[in-house]
Amino acid sequence: MPKRKWDAPAVAKRMEEAANTMKRLPEDGVRPRGHSSSWPPFLREYWESYGMQDVKVRLGPPTPDAIDRMDEALSWLHTLEPDQAKLVWLRAEKVPWKFIMAQLGVCRETARQRYLIAMATLSAKLNQQKNA
Repeated sequence: MPKRKWDAPAVAKRMEEAANTMKRLPEDGVRPRGHSSSWPPFLREYWESYGMQDVKVRLGPPTPDAIDRMDEALSWLHTLEPDQAKLVWLRAEKVPWKFIMAQLGVCRETARQRYLIAMATLSAKLNQQKNA
């Protein structure tokens, strides 16, 4: 089975998935065993008990496959320069450009160009690993 060719949008999508998976991980890492339910896993917020409408449902814990993909994507960040890795992760977490600009001390276009360069570098490195 041939491996996939990585491009910047595919890498960005995988990074966003990794960020979402990380948000869904349990904070303490400890869960009781032996309890199950036929309902799909999701967490209710306190205001749902009081009948408030337009409530967003948080999904339950991620699947083992999602965690494996997250670990793989996080290992990709180690191949980048620290500033590039930080920028890629901030965008994966969907942090607005305004806050990224303030953190990096650059204008929006410079931050965007640095992000595109980081994504191109990352996809090129992933494709090199595939061929090696």
